[in-house]
Amino acid sequence: MEPVYRAGDKLVVQPDSEIRTNDRVVVKVTSGEVMVKELVHKSAKKVELKSLNPTHKLITLKSEDVCWMARVIWVSQ
Repeated sequence: MEPVYRAGDKLVVQPDSEIRTNDRVVVKVTSGEVMVKELVHKSAKKVELKSLNPTHKLITLKSEDVCWMARVIWVSQ
């Protein structure tokens, strides 16, 4: 999540908020991993996420591999 978010930062998410393209989101996948990314595209079959760290590549997940996704509404740094 660096350089945008660092250890100790607090993120507040709103699970019932509508998620739109380019929103920062917290995503939990079926493997148990939790990540903070930027939503590029969401369809019935897939979710595309952009890393906040420019050295990482675009991630494409199958929709069924996403347990939940919530929009980041506030950050304390």
